[in-house]
Amino acid sequence: MKKKVIVACGGAVATSTIAANKVVELCKKNGIDVEICQIRISEIESNLPGTSLIVTTSKVKRDYGVPLITGMPFISGVGVEKTEAAILDVLKA
Repeated sequence: MKKKVIVACGGAVATSTIAANKVVELCKKNGIDVEICQIRISEIESNLPGTSLIVTTSKVKRDYGVPLITGMPFISGVGVEKTEAAILDVLKA
């Protein structure tokens, strides 16, 4: 079953593109069929139906009722393995 992952940042261009590519690569390596929805943080709520996971590159304090993981390690390079493990935990559940 295809998993929908929202990848969001402030402008839906630079950092979310990097994070989205990393999520796609991770899912491909682990045999997870994924659909990426790359958007602005302000657009998360309207794109929620069917979402398995939200990955953001900005701080988000709101609870959307869907697991939310920060994708900043994909940008900074610090803590990437921990972030990848968290993403896999959610998508394999």
